[in-house]
Amino acid sequence: MITESQLRQAQQRATEYLRKANIVLTPEEQKNIEVADFGLGDLENTGLELVVYVNTDRYCAKELVLFPRQTCPEHRHPPVNGDPGKMETFRCRWGEVYLYVEGEPTPNPKAKPPAGREKHYTVWHEIVLRPGEQYTIPPNTRHWFQAGDGGAVVSEFSSTSRDEADIFTDPDIERITKVVPG
Repeated sequence: MITESQLRQAQQRATEYLRKANIVLTPEEQKNIEVADFGLGDLENTGLELVVYVNTDRYCAKELVLFPRQTCPEHRHPPVNGDPGKMETFRCRWGEVYLYVEGEPTPNPKAKPPAGREKHYTVWHEIVLRPGEQYTIPPNTRHWFQAGDGGAVVSEFSSTSRDEADIFTDPDIERITKVVPG
């Protein structure tokens, strides 16, 4: 849960990161930046800011903004109604992002899960993305990601996004952010 004030501050900060990445948003897009705190009330450590350009029954395009060391928690995109689940390509536009997927664990990974939630991070095959680099995540693959020390902006190109169907490793996660007055 976040307050309206926290929402506005995060939207403004995300707009600044997008400008650093030379990504121009309309005023309407800036106003509609989604802020996900995943129900943990710890946006600086576990969270994500998103701009959804399009999300149809065939494809989706988004910008993902991560503040310094901010983490999108481990999750997967399962099959839904005969669809195999979301396949997504992450392309780093600015900063550095550490992506973790199923596979051989990387010794000495660059990211650290948020304190107190470590047991909910189970995949440790590390892919480091810098501007211009990309990686495609197959459907139903457990993954999580964290920005480097300066934050990051990542473009996501995917099949249909059904955020409400995502399955998180951490049972305390709530995908839809609750915003309260204040």
